[in-house]
Amino acid sequence: MNEHYRDNRKIDPSRGATLGDGSPNDNNRIEIGPTQLALAEWETAGLQLPNLARMRNFRWQRLTQAIVERGYGGLLMFDPLNIRYATDSTNMQLWNSHNPFRAVLLCADGYMVIWDYKNSPFLSTFNPLVREHRSGADLFYFDRGDKVDVAADAFANDVRVLMQEHSGSNKLLAVDKIMLHGLRSLEAQGFTIMEGEEVTEKTRTIKGKDEILAMRCANHACETAVAEMERYARANVGDGKTSEDDIWAVLHAENIRRGGEWIETRLLSSGQRTNPWFQECGPRITQNNEIISFDTDLIGSYGICIDISRSWWVGDQRPRADMIYAMRHAHDHIMTNMEMLKPGVMIPELTAGCHRLDDKFQAQKYGCLMHGVGLCDEWPLVAYPDQAVAGAYDYPLEPGMVLCVEACVGEVGGDFSIKLEDQVLITEDGYENLTTYPFDPALMGKV
Repeated sequence: MNEHYRDNRKIDPSRGATLGDGSPNDNNRIEIGPTQLALAEWETAGLQLPNLARMRNFRWQRLTQAIVERGYGGLLMFDPLNIRYATDSTNMQLWNSHNPFRAVLLCADGYMVIWDYKNSPFLSTFNPLVREHRSGADLFYFDRGDKVDVAADAFANDVRVLMQEHSGSNKLLAVDKIMLHGLRSLEAQGFTIMEGEEVTEKTRTIKGKDEILAMRCANHACETAVAEMERYARANVGDGKTSEDDIWAVLHAENIRRGGEWIETRLLSSGQRTNPWFQECGPRITQNNEIISFDTDLIGSYGICIDISRSWWVGDQRPRADMIYAMRHAHDHIMTNMEMLKPGVMIPELTAGCHRLDDKFQAQKYGCLMHGVGLCDEWPLVAYPDQAVAGAYDYPLEPGMVLCVEACVGEVGGDFSIKLEDQVLITEDGYENLTTYPFDPALMGKV
C-alpha cells in the first residue's frame, strides 16, 4: 500500500519523531503547543524546552498528594484552568469558562476521569494520566433547559460510582466550581462538599522544574510580542488614525503566532485614558507626546500566563517632570518590594515592610502589592497594609512560587498613570526576576 506524505508529514522533519519538549513531531497532531516560529526563537535564545510528560506527571502527583494529605476521597474540577493543570488539555477555554461543559475527577488513588464535550473526548487522549473520557458534565441552563436536574443526577451518580471504586467509603469530595443543580445532586448522593479551590490554588502555586522552563519560554515569546507592539506603536502613533485597539491587536496577533492562547483583559490605554487605571482598550486615536500604559495578562505558550506591565512615552518631546517622577517612583516601588522576596518570608511581612507610595498616589494605587501567577493570576495575593485582612494569607513564601510585583502610580484627577509589573521566581536562596523587558528610558529621565 502506498503511504502518502500528507499522512505522516512532520512539523520539522529534522527533529525526528518528537519535538524538544517531547510532544509528537506531527503537523496534524491534536495536542496544541508552540509554533515553529516560537521554537526557532527559543533555540536562538538558547532556552531549554520543558519535558511535557514530566511536567504533567509532576502536576498530577501534586494534586493527588494534596487530596490524600487533606483526607479527601477525590477532587472534582470544573474550572477550565484547573482542568488544564490536571490534564494539560484544552477545549474552547473561554467558551467553557461561561458554559461549563468539562469536568475532571481525580480520586485519592490517582485515577483520573474527564467529562468533555460530547463530540470531542479525543482532545485529552494524548495524556495517559487521563484514564477515562466521558461526556455529560454540561449542567448549564442553555444546554439542558428545564431538565438540568435530570442531567445533574446522572452526572452525580457517575461520580458516586467512580468514587466508590477508587476511594471506598470516603465521601469527602473537594469541588472547585459547580452549577447549582450539580451541587445539589452530589449532596443528594451523600457527598460532603469541601473547598476545592483551596486545594487547586495551593497545589498550583509551587512550580516544578519543567513548569519553570515552560514559563521561561512563554516569557520570551511574550516579550518578543511586546517588542513588536512597541515597534508598531512608535512607528504609527500620531499619524491621526492609529487607535489603542490597533496597537493592542499586535500583541494578540504575535501571541497567537507563537502558540499563545488568549489575553485575559483589555488593559492598554493612552494619554488621559490611562487615568484612572482599568479603562479598557478602545477606539481612541493615539496622539503624539503621550503615555501608553498596558498590562499583558497574556496566556501564552504552554498555557502559561505572562503578566507584565510597562508604560511608554511616545513622542518627539521630553516627558514632563511629573511623569518622570511618577515613573521613577513606580520603578522604586516594585524594585524595593522585590528585594523582600525569599523563601520563608511570611506574606504579612511583605505587607508590613513594603515600600510606601507618596500620599498623592495612595488613592489610585494598584489592588495588591503582588500576586501569584502560573496558568493565570493565582494564589496568593499580597495586600497593601490598608487593605490586608488578618489571617487571610498567613503563609510563607516557598521556592518555586512565582509572584508578579505591581505598581500603579497616578493622582486622582491626573492626566496619566504609570503601570509597571515584573514576574519573579522565588528561588532556594532569594528570587530571580524573570522579566527582562526594559523600562522606557524617556520616562526614566535617561534621554
